[in-house]
Amino acid sequence: MTDSAERKPSRRALLIIFITVFIDLLGFGIVLPLLPRYAHGFGASKIELGMLMASFSAMQFLFAPIWGGLSDKVGRRPILLIGLAGSTFFYAMFGYVTSLGANGDLTASATVIWLLVSRIGAGIAGATIPTAQAFIADSTDKSNRTRGMALIGAAFGVGFTFGPLIGAMFVSADPDGAPSPNAGYVASVLSGLALLWAIFELPESLQPGENTRRHGFQLSALTRALGSKATGTVLLSIFLTTFAFAQFESTLSLLTESLGQSDRGNFFLFAYVGLVLTIAQGGIVRRLAKKMPAARLAAGGTLIMVLGLLLIGVAGNNESVRQLYWFVPVAVVGFSAVTPSLQSLLSLNTSSDQQGEILGLGQSVSALARILGPVAGMQLFDPEHVAWPYWGGAGLMVVALLFMLATKSKSQPDVDAPAVAPGEE
Repeated sequence: MTDSAERKPSRRALLIIFITVFIDLLGFGIVLPLLPRYAHGFGASKIELGMLMASFSAMQFLFAPIWGGLSDKVGRRPILLIGLAGSTFFYAMFGYVTSLGANGDLTASATVIWLLVSRIGAGIAGATIPTAQAFIADSTDKSNRTRGMALIGAAFGVGFTFGPLIGAMFVSADPDGAPSPNAGYVASVLSGLALLWAIFELPESLQPGENTRRHGFQLSALTRALGSKATGTVLLSIFLTTFAFAQFESTLSLLTESLGQSDRGNFFLFAYVGLVLTIAQGGIVRRLAKKMPAARLAAGGTLIMVLGLLLIGVAGNNESVRQLYWFVPVAVVGFSAVTPSLQSLLSLNTSSDQQGEILGLGQSVSALARILGPVAGMQLFDPEHVAWPYWGGAGLMVVALLFMLATKSKSQPDVDAPAVAPGEE
């Protein structure tokens, strides 16, 4: 890959990438905590609720590598624009269908079906995150790759902070009240504004001569990636760490419910998680990435996350909400260090003409973990033994650490080189 300094995009372009990922997680953060209320309001069964909650991640699992592979062929800009346009449409559909169901213009069963369609569409549109990662990979040299990936992680954190805060505005005091359609409309408007900005301002990061691929994602790519020691161990580490964190996220509301927290309190705790994630990835991790290789940062983050999950289990056993607020940031900070570091290692061990495809595989593996992690967490969670999901997650993180210790980038960042954050002059 050519020197990124010769073709570094403007700060505005990187800001648009930040906003693109932020919008994806904003809509996710707004809607996800409301889904149980939607299920109650429209009479959805547990199976239907499970489909509503899993459909978004399932579509990301299927489409993330497809979008990533296509971006290697046609460029990053058109794929990102398609994703924003899709998010704009499907979040609006979510709001509109909700309003029809709430007003009685659509039967409850039909409402649930159309809500599922809108969640499937939003998942497909939101599967362009690896394309945003590839944009960062195109735009950063190896010494700054982890810091660039942390920029995307910070966008995750900001989106997951403000999404639940916006969602908290739509929690009805009436437990039998229908949910407000405004959450979907807000996400749609924000996606539309990001789309307009991207149309006029977002450049293409893939340089002429690099789009040499003549095919999109192929299933054989996963076999090849797993067959490589360098990329295979990273992908397995991504799966295990995301699985453990998804287990934590999915059972957190059950834990707070067992501790007597209200629905609104759950929203605020999720926003607290997002705020910690933002501060950690936007500030702490990007600074640490200047001083240590990605593999070392990933291993250190794993150890911190193991400690945090163990402590969350202790807080649950002690039935202490205060301890929960103290210990949750430990696990989140650890995960904040692990995620961009593993993404950086995956990128550093991938040729420039396969960045979108392989990063898409990484996102697909993450999506699969986000599908399976909550299933395992729900099975492990027991009101009499609330610590089991978190202690089980800590065990998985130890296994991931063993994989990380075996992972070596074929080109580690040069920590002595001047580190310039993406967008900095």
